[in-house]
Amino acid sequence: MTGRCSGVTAHRTSARPRNRCSPRPTVSASAGCPTTGPGTAVSTRNPGRDLASAGTDIAAIADDLGIDRFAVVGHSGGGSHALAAAALLGDRVTGVVSMAGLAPFTADGLDWYAGMIPSGEASLRAAAAGPAAKDRHEASDVEYDPEFTPADLAALAGPWSWLGGVAGAGMASGPGGLIDDDLAYVNPWGSDPTGIVAPTLLLHGGRDGIVPSAHGAWLAAHCPTAEWWFRPDDGHISVLNAAAPALDWLIEHG
Repeated sequence: MTGRCSGVTAHRTSARPRNRCSPRPTVSASAGCPTTGPGTAVSTRNPGRDLASAGTDIAAIADDLGIDRFAVVGHSGGGSHALAAAALLGDRVTGVVSMAGLAPFTADGLDWYAGMIPSGEASLRAAAAGPAAKDRHEASDVEYDPEFTPADLAALAGPWSWLGGVAGAGMASGPGGLIDDDLAYVNPWGSDPTGIVAPTLLLHGGRDGIVPSAHGAWLAAHCPTAEWWFRPDDGHISVLNAAAPALDWLIEHG
């Protein structure tokens, strides 16, 4: 499910990242992993939150740090959170990168579940049926199978191996954050991604069964500031191999 590997991060755009291959978190899980959200790792749960609430959180953190403008980057469900944050925060966001992100549940003309792996579709359909149904689904013995592609497995065995630690830390306190993520994906975002004013880069792999590429294509067609990078041979994880050029794009356009 998308919530099992989602994250959104805010970056200054005045300096290049030190690790250009696979941007590793710079904060330990014990301190609150920057690629997880409410209800994951040591963060407390915030039931009923929408995707745009990520923007409120990011703005509060930036205010505390004295940062006026920044870029947002997210992968999987974190990509959707990044888009919602950029739509909410307007010209305070200098640029946004969404990799393998979901489109809004009510996206006109998009068959939202088409092409999803069976276990991911079942989990999100449970969320669409409401909180009680989602709780029952997560409490059942149904296993989630991400059906990673060979390219995904190679990425996880190589430069993106640290993602396993992030996912494990995020689930350490239980499935609450994951449940709230999935509920947010199938409910109104709280902001409209088609109104984003910042330069936007959308990346998607053609072999992604967790978030099918039709989601990225829909966003690219409906977000007026968007640039679309379609990678036909990539899956949900291996699309992250384009993170370094995506961050270069962000610096150039942000």
